Amino acid sequence: MAGADVSGPLPLEPVARGRPRWWTQVLLVATVWWTYDAINNLNPLRAATALGHGLSILSLETTLHAAPERWLNSWLAHHLSVGRWLGDYYDVAHFVVTIAVLVWVWSRHADRYRPLRNALLGINLIGFVVYWAYPVAPPRLLDGKGFVDIVAVTHSIGAWSSGRLASQANEYAAMPSLHIAWALWCALAVWCVRKDRPARAAAAAYPIFTSLAVMATANHYFLDVVAGAATALVAAAPMMIGAYRAARPPVPAPPPPRAAAAPTAVGPVGPAPVKAAETPAGGRSASSSRRRRPSPPGPASPAPSRAPGG
Repeated sequence: MAGADVSGPLPLEPVARGRPRWWTQVLLVATVWWTYDAINNLNPLRAATALGHGLSILSLETTLHAAPERWLNSWLAHHLSVGRWLGDYYDVAHFVVTIAVLVWVWSRHADRYRPLRNALLGINLIGFVVYWAYPVAPPRLLDGKGFVDIVAVTHSIGAWSSGRLASQANEYAAMPSLHIAWALWCALAVWCVRKDRPARAAAAAYPIFTSLAVMATANHYFLDVVAGAATALVAAAPMMIGAYRAARPPVPAPPPPRAAAAPTAVGPVGPAPVKAAETPAGGRSASSSRRRRPSPPGPASPAPSRAPGG
């Protein structure tokens, strides 16, 4: 996609290893799916608990005046033509977009695949732990609260709430919303490898639109959306920290220590000493020669006379 350049792709720490083999990644996906199915098998034993948790979340949102899913669902229930399309989006985009982005990064950006894949695995791990420890029924399963199951009413494509696929869905996995966590992961993956404005705008709009869809179809509470965003943030934190470290400029090495200067001797204050004159080649200085020059000869002294008669 062409467009004006903005800030560059998110830098990640270089990975020495190459692209992992495709069959190992298929095994990873199968393991994640098996874990999800194992948690799903506990559903018949936890229905009452999940419904109670759902009522508690809705009550808390009402107290906080933060329950936009109520009026979003009410509006969509009166516009079922839009509801059918939004129900299809809820059922299909969650898997199709995420798998497509994962395969795209694996095939075209192998150097960034491992950190992004690990973040996605972390998202699922956190979600599965919460599903097991704190099952939550979605708004559409709360009787008497006025919510309409848009996906079931409009018979959306691939509906997980009715038909053959219903037995494969975890009906009590509302908190956190993996729809939101996966959508944020897709947005992060695009921002890591693309820098054109249209691609990044689409990446930013995707989790926002998904948030509206999951609440309007009565599949998630507002607090589920918040929890899904927090899940994505926690799972991607190691990758983001690595990217921050890779983007930092290197710290310059300290300059080598200077060699210590030779100490200067400081003598007593006084007149400068007189520098001796250079000694000529003869070995004596000129002043010394002048001092030792003999005086000119004077008149001869008379010889002492010898007394006669010795």
